[in-house]
Amino acid sequence: MPAPPRPSHVREFDFEVRLSARLETGGCPGEAIPEVDPVVARQIGGGVHAPGARVIDVVLVEPGTAFEERAAITPERIPDAAIEADVPVGRAVPRREAFADLDLSPERQRAVVERAAEIGFVERERRAGRERVRGVAPYPDWYGDLVAIENKPDLTEPGDLNRQLRFDVALGLFDRVVLATGSHVTRGHLNRIPDAVGVWRFRDGEVDVVREPARLPADAPGTEILDEAAARTAIEPVAPDDKARARRRIAERAYGKGWRTYGFPACARIETAERHDACGLPYCAFYDRFVDPASECGPGCPGYDPAEAPGVDLDAAREENSPWVADPEGRVRTQSGLDRF
Repeated sequence: MPAPPRPSHVREFDFEVRLSARLETGGCPGEAIPEVDPVVARQIGGGVHAPGARVIDVVLVEPGTAFEERAAITPERIPDAAIEADVPVGRAVPRREAFADLDLSPERQRAVVERAAEIGFVERERRAGRERVRGVAPYPDWYGDLVAIENKPDLTEPGDLNRQLRFDVALGLFDRVVLATGSHVTRGHLNRIPDAVGVWRFRDGEVDVVREPARLPADAPGTEILDEAAARTAIEPVAPDDKARARRRIAERAYGKGWRTYGFPACARIETAERHDACGLPYCAFYDRFVDPASECGPGCPGYDPAEAPGVDLDAAREENSPWVADPEGRVRTQSGLDRF
């Protein structure tokens, strides 16, 4: 049975995961992040005042000099509030004292501490009936440049491309911004894309650099476009300190999330041959292509054949192909009386 036409969001998913796999295993082309293997993640909020209003398709995080120190702490995202709290390393302080400078309710403080302890960033104890926390390791300056990639497989269906790229350039939250497409890129296309935006053409597993991205002033003030209408545009100035906090949030989110944000469906048609799952991509023998499990798989698919889900270890695939560490030794110390809560 011939495969039905794929909706645009399925084609975009296919393009996005294949590009992510290529960037993770083959490095970053051109001058965007030269000579390093980046941390690759998908679907990360790219705003400051409204982080979720602009979602970046693919984010590349350049490992910095202290990357190994970060990787040794936890494979998970460290909460922003846990990083900003005044929690000394090796000395327990009352929770309320640690969060005194942050505008958080006691309930939120407890939730942050619980999550930070769960992932191994802090330790908790009770002393005289009061909760105390201490840091396991100082938070390192672990990342360098951040690159935002907007995917448009087909430039004949640009959608909000121009608005999205103008948002990214005006805000300057990322060091570089790139448009990735499968289309042939003409001079007319380039003229409609902000000059600072780089352009890659991705096809047959290879990335050709059509135009290098310019470096944006990520450490300078920026402008966040909140809303656009025919008669007016709502903007919000963004201070360098706010951008720095947002960049840390993006780097942490990317480190904890990665790009394999799907599960493998319980279907016999999903193959696990090495040529398909080396990078953890969901390949379907019925359609003879990669699929989006969330929208294409299940009883509604004409090729659905119920079976146990393939035993694909996505964390192992990520660790093998990237600098991310799935199971670090961590920094938690076990001292009598200090690790009990």
